[in-house]
Amino acid sequence: MKPWLLITLALASSAEAELPGWKLVWSDEFDRPGRPDPAKWTCEHGLIRNREKQFYTKDRRENARVENGKLIIEARKEKMDGGDFSSASLITKGLGEWSSGRFEIRAKLPAARGTWPAIWMLPKDRGKDGWPRCGEIDIMEHVGHDPGRIHATLHSEAFNHTKHNQRSGKIVIPTFATAFHTYAMEWTDGHILMQVDGKTFAEFKKKPGDTDKEWPFDKPFYLILNLAVGGSWGGTKGIDESAFPQRMEVDYVRVYGKP
Repeated sequence: MKPWLLITLALASSAEAELPGWKLVWSDEFDRPGRPDPAKWTCEHGLIRNREKQFYTKDRRENARVENGKLIIEARKEKMDGGDFSSASLITKGLGEWSSGRFEIRAKLPAARGTWPAIWMLPKDRGKDGWPRCGEIDIMEHVGHDPGRIHATLHSEAFNHTKHNQRSGKIVIPTFATAFHTYAMEWTDGHILMQVDGKTFAEFKKKPGDTDKEWPFDKPFYLILNLAVGGSWGGTKGIDESAFPQRMEVDYVRVYGKP
């Protein structure tokens, strides 16, 4: 590639990342093929949570790789260490953690029944308080048995799905599996809003008198990108095993802060 073309592409990428009123502080454009950048991501490993059927692998290209400028997280039908499927869950813990900002993740989702892709966040100190007191931020969740319905949710000790009172919002995106969409969160002091392609569909505010039980979102959280199979929500209508492999593709992850 000619040097002038490299400069042009770099300038174009920088321009695309600009956002009025915000400053880009962390990003991955997935422009280096191979394994996900180890300076930005590590992999969860094992049978982790929610009675899911996949075994999360570590540094296995079949499940997590960068190709053609996209991060590919692929779930495959294969037996592995007690799991009926293999997949990947990438996290920024210890490498990228934030207590506010604007987060944009441009992604295309799988469509098969039994898939459960998610873009979400957990606090770096989750082991101190345990779940749900520690808090959880779900920027995007989708279950294959309810195609097109995108969920955004906050979990806390006072409000969570085990009590059936979680704070949540949803929006229907018919082209979730055929086109890329930008899933975003704006998180400022005592205020979180969720968007798809710039359209706000959920908004949450800290109320006067709220404690950590209601609003544990004033501390650093890290990002998680994963593709689960089955489990307590994704598997409630079964799994279409004939549809695998399935993949979530991510074009970029960008995190902005206030200048």
